Amino acid sequence: MREEHGLHNVSVEELRHEEIGRVLEVLAGCGVTKVRFTGGEPLLRDDIVDLVRYAKALDGIETVALTTNGVLLDRYLDSLVEAGLDGINFSLDTFDSERYNEITRRNLLPGVLANLESALQQAGTLHVKLNVLLLRGINSGELRLFAELTRHAPVTVRFMELMPFDDYQIWRTGKFMGADKILGALKRIYPELEAMEGHATEHLSFSLPGYLGRVAIIPAFTRNFCNQCNRLRITSGGRIISCLYAQDGVDLLQALRGGAGAEELRELFRQAIDMKPKDGRKAGGNAPRTSMSEIGG
Repeated sequence: MREEHGLHNVSVEELRHEEIGRVLEVLAGCGVTKVRFTGGEPLLRDDIVDLVRYAKALDGIETVALTTNGVLLDRYLDSLVEAGLDGINFSLDTFDSERYNEITRRNLLPGVLANLESALQQAGTLHVKLNVLLLRGINSGELRLFAELTRHAPVTVRFMELMPFDDYQIWRTGKFMGADKILGALKRIYPELEAMEGHATEHLSFSLPGYLGRVAIIPAFTRNFCNQCNRLRITSGGRIISCLYAQDGVDLLQALRGGAGAEELRELFRQAIDMKPKDGRKAGGNAPRTSMSEIGG
C-alpha cells in the first residue's frame, strides 16, 4: 500500500516530507550542525532536492551532504548544487564492468562512471569523496586506478575496511583487507606517499606530490571510533539509531504522527543518546545487523 503525498509517493511506513522537515528543525535546535542524507539510496526520493534545500536553510545547519551509489545522480546533480549541497560521498567499488555486475547484479557501470565524472567536475564547488570497500582478491588490484583519481581532481578517495554486516558471509571468506594491508599496498605502488592530518574516521590520510586530491584509509573494523562518535541515524522508517551495532533504537515515527511537540521529540533524541554504548562492538553482542544498507553508512 502506498500513500500519495503531494508530488511525493512514499510508503506508509516511511517518513513523509514534512516529518523529515520537523526532525531537521528539532535537530538544528539541539545544536546539530551537519546533516547527511544516506541510504539505501537517497536519490530514490523524488523530493531529495527540496529536502537538501530545506536543511541548508535552517539556522544552525552548516553542512548538508549526501551519500549515493551514483546511478541516479545525473537526474539531480545540478539541482542539488543549486539547492546548496556541500558534499557528495560517491560509493563505487570497481571500474570493471563484469565485477560491477557481480557486486550489484545490475549492468549500470557506464552511466555510473559518467555520473562520477560529472561529480568530479563539481569538485571545486562540492566536497567530493569516493568510498571504496576494498576486498582482497576482488577489487584490491584496482587500488592504483582509484588512487589516480586524485591526480587531477581535489577528491578524497577513501579505502574502507569491511565491517561484519553482510548477508552473504563475505566476512568469513578471507577477503577482508585490513588498514595495515591497504596501507602497505599503497606504499608499494606509491613510495612517495605523504602522511596528512585527518579527522577521526579518516585517521589515515595521505597525499601524493603534485596530486590535487588525497587518499584515506578508513579502519572501520580494526580501529574503534566509539569514543569519538557523535552521530545519530534516523532510518526511513522513523527510528533513531545511535550505534551501527545497535539492534533496536528509539521509535520516532509514532511520536511524529501522534502530534508530538518539539520538546517531546528532543526527549526521544536524548533517550537515543543515552543508549549510545561506549563500545558498540561489545554492546552489539553476537547478533550484529545483517546489512549496512538497513541504516546507511
